[in-house]
Amino acid sequence: MAAAIREKEEQLKELKVKHKEELTTLESELLKLKLDNKVAQKYVLKTPKGTRDFSPKQMTIRKGLFQTIERCFERHGAENISTPLFELKEILTGKYGEDSKLIYDLSDQGGEICSLRYDLTVPFARYLAMNKIQKMKRYHIAPVYRRDNPSITRGRYREFYQCDYDVAGYESRIADAECIRIVAEILSAVNIGSFIIKVNNRKVLSGMFDICGVPSDKFATISSAVDKLDKMSWEDVRKEMIDEKGLDENIADKIGEFVKLRGGSELVDHLENIVKETGNETLKNGVSEMKQIIEYCQEYNVLDKLSFDLSLARGLTYYTGVIFEAVLTDDKVGVGSVAGGGRYDNLVGMFHPKGKQIPCVGVSIGIERLFSILESKAMESVRTTATDVFVASAQKGLSKHRISLCSTLWDAGLGAETAYAENPKLLNQIQYCETNAIPFVIIIGENELQQGIVKIKDTTSREEIEVKRENMVETITKMLEQKRIE
Repeated sequence: MAAAIREKEEQLKELKVKHKEELTTLESELLKLKLDNKVAQKYVLKTPKGTRDFSPKQMTIRKGLFQTIERCFERHGAENISTPLFELKEILTGKYGEDSKLIYDLSDQGGEICSLRYDLTVPFARYLAMNKIQKMKRYHIAPVYRRDNPSITRGRYREFYQCDYDVAGYESRIADAECIRIVAEILSAVNIGSFIIKVNNRKVLSGMFDICGVPSDKFATISSAVDKLDKMSWEDVRKEMIDEKGLDENIADKIGEFVKLRGGSELVDHLENIVKETGNETLKNGVSEMKQIIEYCQEYNVLDKLSFDLSLARGLTYYTGVIFEAVLTDDKVGVGSVAGGGRYDNLVGMFHPKGKQIPCVGVSIGIERLFSILESKAMESVRTTATDVFVASAQKGLSKHRISLCSTLWDAGLGAETAYAENPKLLNQIQYCETNAIPFVIIIGENELQQGIVKIKDTTSREEIEVKRENMVETITKMLEQKRIE
């Protein structure tokens, strides 16, 4: 078998070399024809479907979001890593259940079949296995790609950022509960309104399916159907289970009774009674884990944000234990979940050369959906630059003096700008500061230069003071600190 594979690989390599030469010739001929063509080419000026540009105001909002999330991850002790934008296709294949069809495949570029990454979790599992890492707490903020049907208003794109926090190497309910705490911290910090964090457990789901009579080979596909309950009615999900998944009607109805249940400790008590009645070990283990997680969430002060919800399934097949998802309770935009995650104890073992399992749990923050909400709230009051002071001149011929003052301010670590025109009008310079919300203006003229002073004007109050040039940096620094306090 190995010899046959090598033979086919050699044949493929020869064909690629041959066709590459032909393609190079054709490309050269085509390029020459295009250059000779005198008719100007007309471009369709748009971004590809499911992608977008971001203006300075939008980028300012996004930067603030990223900083809030990054600070939270680092506060919990996570280290930052980065992985390639694309992976070998075999690394990604078979890890996402029915969503695998959404993976972007790349054309063959020199013998390796690659795909754009679908998420940051599978590359992290590959990273752990490849580098033989046993324990790690990491975060990763980067773009991912999915061939999904985009919905711009709901923050659903084909290119979007994920903000992931994961703990590897610990089979710990404390780590599970901490991930839930992190979701609560971030959503509270970005001030998007009230939210609830739905929590369930894949073992609870599997035990529930077992008790209802779902064949074990249909667990994954039925779980995928249950996962659609946040978008579809139970009647539609039930129809899919029966008509498309081939499930018995009575079994589907039993599942329907389970997925209506939600609550907290009282639901744990109810499920413990079912365990006593049925003796189902899988359900018993799942309920035991959920009981512990709820207890720890109380100590983490996030129990009021928690809802143990048996309708939560999360479609990714690699989850093995706790799963969670945050949704807004007043979702006027219709963005759906804004964060999600869970435990995946078997994923790293798929890549490890000896099949060694490394338990992991993690959370992903839906940055694009949060951005959709914040964008609609904050667009009018967003400042897009970090400039502290603008250096303006009141007369002509003072460009060198303006440049010198900017250099002094930059050397002191202050944000400064000046006009690029040689002889700008003072009114235009002041208006620029007001338009861009630059807090202070330094104004110089012939008189100021002769006296060795500068005028400092507060753009908002329009108050002016005069200070010696050698005291300029100290004065500006104190005034900025006062502004921040106000």
